[in-house]
Amino acid sequence: MFGLESEEAKLLLNVALMATGQNRFSSAAKILAVLGRFRPEEASVAVANAILFISMLDFKGAVEYIDRDALLRFPKSAMLKAFRGMALLRMDRRSEAMASLGEAASDTADPAAAQLAKDLMS
Repeated sequence: MFGLESEEAKLLLNVALMATGQNRFSSAAKILAVLGRFRPEEASVAVANAILFISMLDFKGAVEYIDRDALLRFPKSAMLKAFRGMALLRMDRRSEAMASLGEAASDTADPAAAQLAKDLMS
């Protein structure tokens, strides 16, 4: 059986994020699909998928993915909540966005997510 070591997974995740940053969305989606299959316990893959949706300007898709999949698997992920809030802001759904961002901003376990949320709230 084929496995994916932690360092290999990190490398592939970084490649997917670089592809996303270069608007190579199809390539990023394929890499993330493989990572999701081999490392389903990794919240970072779910976060990268949310970033992919947002980068494609598919804010509705981002919220649906986060609500229907990612947060069900990773309910404590402040970063997912922050990106959910970001997508909702872009959809002009401010009150929902502020609720999600507020949750992320108060998370002490993930200072980066908390700071992102605070920045988005200002």
